Amino acid sequence: MTRIWRDGSIQDIEDARPSILSHTLHYGVGVFEGIRSYAAEDGSAGIFRLHDHLRRLFESAKVCGMEVPFSHAELVQGCIDVLQANDLRDGYLRPLAYADDGKLGGLGSVPPVHVVIAAAPWGAYLGEEGLSKGIRVMISSYRRANHEAFLSKAKICGQYVISTLAKRNALAQGWNEALLTDSEGYVAEGTGENLFMVSKGVLVTPPVTASILPGFTRDTILRLAGQRIETLKLQGIEERNISRDELVLAEEVFLTGTAAEVTPIREIDGITIGAGAAGPVTSSLQTAFFELVRGAATAPKGWRTVFGALVR
Repeated sequence: MTRIWRDGSIQDIEDARPSILSHTLHYGVGVFEGIRSYAAEDGSAGIFRLHDHLRRLFESAKVCGMEVPFSHAELVQGCIDVLQANDLRDGYLRPLAYADDGKLGGLGSVPPVHVVIAAAPWGAYLGEEGLSKGIRVMISSYRRANHEAFLSKAKICGQYVISTLAKRNALAQGWNEALLTDSEGYVAEGTGENLFMVSKGVLVTPPVTASILPGFTRDTILRLAGQRIETLKLQGIEERNISRDELVLAEEVFLTGTAAEVTPIREIDGITIGAGAAGPVTSSLQTAFFELVRGAATAPKGWRTVFGALVR
């Protein structure tokens, strides 16, 4: 990554630094998204669910009282421009709205909002082997806060401290990822992923009313599963709370997210899940997901923002 989009233009990354006194750096009041672009066989590329991601960026900013000084259309073009400026088709986009006036203000200060969009090559977030064979996870001692103390439906910079600490702790202990429970002890999600399990033939994921960020990959998988319920031999699809014991007793468990895509879990706290490999439902949904994002299957209108052939 050598170039980024900042406040309406493509700039060299060295020339686009925020102030060390940035309000967002000191207090965490900023919002962001993670978005993927996928190359297609015809040489084009498609940014997956770009409009949904940018809509949530604006919603997160509104929750924080931040006014984004660019339109939705301008940020769409900015995402395309920065991918092209870095010669990327397969890439990860990180739009970030942050507050910065170069002054050391207090908690109540309201500096102007800037927007940057970075683009970088990005492989399998939890590893290629993890994507195909499954990962090992722990249930963290860190908890996902409830709605009384947490704005769970917004992607706010400062709210990722707990996820960061839980992830670091898991890696330090030799695990690939951590799962967070909520204030009632139900397993809510990963450090940056939504959670699914197949239990007694039913596909289950925590509801949007839980302390989760309901991701767009989660929504995509629910739609794909609903269309294939008979092919997958599912008894049903449920959105409900998941306890620790039923999670480790499930036939299959997997994570979803823009970064994680569809990643199977083969072990939780030393307990093997199912056969210790990606199960048939997980594998089938993973295949369907990659066909969709790479343009090999027809996506719903507006889900793939297609742009032309590039270098890579």
